[in-house]
Amino acid sequence: MRSPPLDSRLRTPTPRTAVLAAAVLAVPSVLLLLLVAFSWRPLLALDGDIARTTHRWAVDEPGVTHVFRVLTDWVWDPWTMRALGALVVVRLVWRRSTWWPALCVAAACVLGTAVQQSLKAAVGRARPVWPDPVDSAHYAAFPSGHAMTATVVCGLLLWLLQLYGAGRALRRTALALAVISVVGVGLTRVWLGVHWASDVLGGWLLGALVVALAVVAHERRFGTVRG
Repeated sequence: MRSPPLDSRLRTPTPRTAVLAAAVLAVPSVLLLLLVAFSWRPLLALDGDIARTTHRWAVDEPGVTHVFRVLTDWVWDPWTMRALGALVVVRLVWRRSTWWPALCVAAACVLGTAVQQSLKAAVGRARPVWPDPVDSAHYAAFPSGHAMTATVVCGLLLWLLQLYGAGRALRRTALALAVISVVGVGLTRVWLGVHWASDVLGGWLLGALVVALAVVAHERRFGTVRG
């Protein structure tokens, strides 16, 4: 079955769905932030157990570790993801003249970066330290910038495909790639010993929250938007 072109009439989403999703995501996001900020001991203990186990694997499996470093430093790097988001914004504006969705995507990417860097500075969580590190990273640990940026960009792309009525095969392929990217980048950060597991979880939750807020912003103006 032929899928409708991207410049067809935008599909009308359900406003309450995005608002509910944002509200649901906000609760665990704030809760995890508080637990990390106040150094809740059970969480720190769990993070430590996971980190020690995965670091041992990383040291014992240098081949896998090398592959993960390539993926996290090049394929799933935040700047790679932001470049992908920028290309989507340019295409929306230049080829389709869809200013409002393009603005929502651009604003969400900027917001995600601002929230990420602000929380890193405010929480100031130290990264794991190892006597035999397999990788290194800068800035504070919480939340994971790699995990949050991948979630924001991949989530926005999936939303756009749904919004413009892309074919089922394309949406399923995109969903599979998005899941692999978002989950994969989070796992690589923990495996490489540069993030605690809760840093990655926080990145995922906050990234999904930013996407939900972008969808809410779009729906408030949807009645004036055409592809």
